[in-house]
Amino acid sequence: MTREGTQSQKWPIILFTIGVFMAGLDNGIISTALTTIYESFNVSPAWGAWSITLYTLGIAISVPIIGKLSDNYGRKRLFIIEVALFGIGSLLVALSPNFTFLLIARFIQAIGGGGIFIIGSSHVLATLPKDKQGKALGLLGSMHGLSAVLGPNIGAVILHVTDSWHWLFLINIPIALLLIAFGIVKIEETKAPTGKRLDMVGSLLLSVSILTFMLGMTRLADASLTDLVTISLIGLSIVFAALFLFYEKSLERSGGDPIIAYTMLRSRLFQTTVALGLLSGGFLAGIIYIPSFVQHVLGVAVSSAGFWLTPLALSSGIGAGLGGFLTDRFGARRTVIAAGIIGAIGFFAFKFFVTNLLIFTLASIVAGLGLGILLGAPLNVLVGESASDNGKGAALGTLSLSRQIGLTVFPTIYASFLTVAQTTSAGYDKMFLTSEGASLIVIILGVYLLMKEKRKRL
Repeated sequence: MTREGTQSQKWPIILFTIGVFMAGLDNGIISTALTTIYESFNVSPAWGAWSITLYTLGIAISVPIIGKLSDNYGRKRLFIIEVALFGIGSLLVALSPNFTFLLIARFIQAIGGGGIFIIGSSHVLATLPKDKQGKALGLLGSMHGLSAVLGPNIGAVILHVTDSWHWLFLINIPIALLLIAFGIVKIEETKAPTGKRLDMVGSLLLSVSILTFMLGMTRLADASLTDLVTISLIGLSIVFAALFLFYEKSLERSGGDPIIAYTMLRSRLFQTTVALGLLSGGFLAGIIYIPSFVQHVLGVAVSSAGFWLTPLALSSGIGAGLGGFLTDRFGARRTVIAAGIIGAIGFFAFKFFVTNLLIFTLASIVAGLGLGILLGAPLNVLVGESASDNGKGAALGTLSLSRQIGLTVFPTIYASFLTVAQTTSAGYDKMFLTSEGASLIVIILGVYLLMKEKRKRL
């Protein structure tokens, strides 16, 4: 396919960016009204939390499949379908007559919202020259940080003005309609050069493996390692993952089109990038506990604890844009190393220097920059390098899945630290040390990739 110039891709990138922002805003918006929603349907907080859990599960299951579908059937087409699903899901959530209906609608939302970033990133990798990809991917990545900050604030304003949680979801509908209308007109179709059927068996095996793993890890947050149901779920996920790998290998050898190419799974570059994605999910998971940290360690009132997420979230949005610039200028591998170093400095400060809100703010800004740089562009560029033309969407989907798994695994680890330490500073110290260790691993993996690239050139 002929690569098009940056100018010709201006409108598609704008539309993808708005789509990513819309989807990322959703969980932030709903967080302000969870209690109101639970009370309106008369459900317990434990049952009500499934409105978040099911959304996460839907994203995890859909992203690799949506990525592959966008490769095979066209990124423009899948973008419009995804936005439409997100809009329909939003409408159904707002009109939900009961909580079960709301959960189904949230799952539809997740199927739609989860793939927008993957499709946008895949489009960038397929249409822009390599020295322009970082900036565009950084712009898409920065929307995650920005939506995390603005989501709760926008949600609070909408609730205050309308006095109804339904409008938190109805607001998505006009945005979705505009994206569909402009997408039809402004985005040119791109897809991989393949006409083979979608790998339905592989998709099913992968979905069941992800579903059982995520459910097992969700239970692990409230149950012990000896819980039979938890062990069974995680064990089943391993069995289905093994079956998935075996089937994908057989399908590729027979000339089929696997959902994730087995040869790509064997690539060291791909494996390392997916590992980095897992670690980036771990960094992102630490944000969950910032309000709890400032409340229990720094003595901030519960009512204003959430406000102290803002420095880290804002700096991560800035870092995502900076990561795009650094990737274009110095390459993805050096940018990964820089992200690891900056993140390590931030988490080191959290562990050893944070004694008041001023130092906390400075540490948050530094850690957020490192996180944003890593999330923005370099990993997407690296995973794009490891994939063939007809596998970029699937590769990006797998990277996103690894990040989602990190977002599931690391909170469980952090929660165990805080439970054992009874939410004292000792528990948070262990959490920050874990993040520090993850930063060091990011640096090591970045150096490994850089040395491997240099040896390849020689």
